[in-house]
Amino acid sequence: MIYLILFSLILKAAAGGNGLAMTPQMGWNTWNSFGCDIDEDLILSSAQAIKDKNLTSFGYECKYRYVQRTTSDNTTGAPVADPVRFPNGLKHVADQIHSLGLKANLPGFIAGIYSDAGTFTCEGHFGSLGFEEIDAATYASWGMDYLKYDNCYNEGREGTPLISEERYANMSRALDATGRPILFSLCNWGVDGPWNWAPTIAHSWRISGDIMDNYDRFDDRCPCTSVIDCKLPGNNCAMTRIIDFAAPLSEKAGPGRWNDADMLEVGNGGMTFDEYGTMWAVIKSPLILGNDVRNMTAETLEIITNKAIIAVNQDPLGSTGIRVWKKTIPSGGDLQLWYGSLVNSTWVIAVMNTSPEDQSTNITFSEGATERTQTYELFDLWDKDDAGDWGKSLGTFSGSLPETTVKSHQTKVFRAVPVSAQTKKDVSEL
Repeated sequence: MIYLILFSLILKAAAGGNGLAMTPQMGWNTWNSFGCDIDEDLILSSAQAIKDKNLTSFGYECKYRYVQRTTSDNTTGAPVADPVRFPNGLKHVADQIHSLGLKANLPGFIAGIYSDAGTFTCEGHFGSLGFEEIDAATYASWGMDYLKYDNCYNEGREGTPLISEERYANMSRALDATGRPILFSLCNWGVDGPWNWAPTIAHSWRISGDIMDNYDRFDDRCPCTSVIDCKLPGNNCAMTRIIDFAAPLSEKAGPGRWNDADMLEVGNGGMTFDEYGTMWAVIKSPLILGNDVRNMTAETLEIITNKAIIAVNQDPLGSTGIRVWKKTIPSGGDLQLWYGSLVNSTWVIAVMNTSPEDQSTNITFSEGATERTQTYELFDLWDKDDAGDWGKSLGTFSGSLPETTVKSHQTKVFRAVPVSAQTKKDVSEL
């Protein structure tokens, strides 16, 4: 059996030229909350909750399920749906998800599945290694639009970029051969530097071992301190560790090809509001919810529906945030400055404080790539204006921001809009 993913955001430009993932995919995935304990009712009730809570208007749409490969009664070796967990089959589930409705400019709800580029998945169910063509054809016949493809039990077929690329390219070619546009989410944890070879075969690729719901705890199961030449990506990687991994990879991503920092942990209870509101949008990681969307607190809903932050992630320019500097704090942690270019000559500026104490800093526009002499209106994307909308205006500034205080474990995110280019107040639409 294989635990399965289901429907991720609008599939929009990339690998294989199939027009998908022009912006990072958004959606929902069952793994962080439910692991393999899923069934048809869970999938469909969660899909309905996403619609009922209007999360589709923010771009979210995704999921998971079970399949198994049988050989005793299936001479082709094709995967079949678990008859207990999915008594009506996976095509029925995909059809139900697709039927939830279209949005004005989106293809609507889409269905996705999970498998592994190995003989087994990480949970010991059947993988797709050696079965790529029949598996891809089956997924297409079920109406799947998305494949997340893992890296367990790979028979040692890694160790050089060429070996890893060849193994994953087999599934990429098989998906293309189906004639159905299927977003290919490669999940080899950053082994053999997928950012150097995956852009030609996949729409996104994981850059680290699995995330855990913790801000900055070191865990020996995630031993690497740098993504470059990391030989054991492991798992239980804290959020700040993954952000450090993402920093040197900014130029590897763009429309149709994204560095995947793993699923969001928002709503799973291990971090605070400020800790959850961190850098995933700025580094242009796919935004895949990992919580129980049927039961969310008001705080969780507030975080994941911040339109101004989502607009940064989904900005059509597709330019990934760049870390300009990282300064060690004597009491622990560090202070970081990130810049990123957005459409209409606007900029995103993020100041991240991983230290245990509040920190203050001065920020000059010339530290990024902004024009030194330009006047900008600054919007705080984690503060609300008088109308209750995210993106409170801080006023206009030339050359630099005033001294900025960032609380412990907080990330301040600003949008800098050239005064001459400003046409509307809603920063989520700029």
